[in-house]
Amino acid sequence: MSTMIHKPAEREVQRIQANHEELVERVSRVIREDGVVQPFPGLHLARASAPTEPLHGVSTPSLCVIAQGSKEVLLGESRYRYDPLHYLLATIELPSISQVLEASKAQPYLSLRLELPPTLVSSVLLEAGYTSPRKQADARAIDVSLLDGNVLDAAVRLVRLLDAPTEAPVLLPLITREIVYRLLMGEQGGRLRHLAIMGGYTSDITRAVARIRQDFDQPLCIEDLARELGMSVSGLHHHFKEVTAMSPLQFQKRLRLQEARRLMLGEDLDAQAAAYRVGYQDASHFNREYRSLFGIPPMRDVQRLRGETLAFSGQ
Repeated sequence: MSTMIHKPAEREVQRIQANHEELVERVSRVIREDGVVQPFPGLHLARASAPTEPLHGVSTPSLCVIAQGSKEVLLGESRYRYDPLHYLLATIELPSISQVLEASKAQPYLSLRLELPPTLVSSVLLEAGYTSPRKQADARAIDVSLLDGNVLDAAVRLVRLLDAPTEAPVLLPLITREIVYRLLMGEQGGRLRHLAIMGGYTSDITRAVARIRQDFDQPLCIEDLARELGMSVSGLHHHFKEVTAMSPLQFQKRLRLQEARRLMLGEDLDAQAAAYRVGYQDASHFNREYRSLFGIPPMRDVQRLRGETLAFSGQ
């Protein structure tokens, strides 16, 4: 009996190893230079030949799988590190910081990110017959778990479609739905179901996130927001931080500073003009908060980013 149990387990290990190797080979063949490409709508492949500096951005509902290397995502004060043995699942659009930790020219960082539209998750959820969480789920919008062999297998089949463009229109939606189903049945299924259904206070926090994102450049009155959502101020703070790892004011500040950085870099605004555009009335206050988040004053940061862009384009 022990021999019979051992053989399937050994075959599973071999299958996972073969899938890892194939994923590395296929992703590296598709994206040969550092950067990000989107070969299919919602599918993003990334490559980096060296560790990166922290990159500020906005997470979107998606599955992130690493073929080679490792990466860390910072949400509030929480750090989430993952590698080829783990996947990261994000379920709400939130400002976050990400950094590639392990990468080299010989073994570049390679990854794929598959967007998970809430409507798709809800559709698969209903089809699977799970209309409510089976147990209390962690509401945090990002987490890392061990990569299941079935999810890895589906991810490999997804990337194979890059070599089968005539099959992709039919098989891409099917494999994507399979991946969503595997995630719903997996370790983070409770979180994904909880947020897809939008039950309880999570729907209120989702509304609060959308409201702050829409009016990030306007003064934020927590009392008014709590009243609008039918929540107490303390309840709003507690549940907002439980989902986003930030308070509402910290969330707004992160959005403002990221948009100011984009304005200075993309529209050539000076620090004072960018500060006013995103809602700051005091330029010195803006400079202090910008330096606290990005590590250096605004204009020095923009000059550095422009220099890195020029250096990269010249490679």
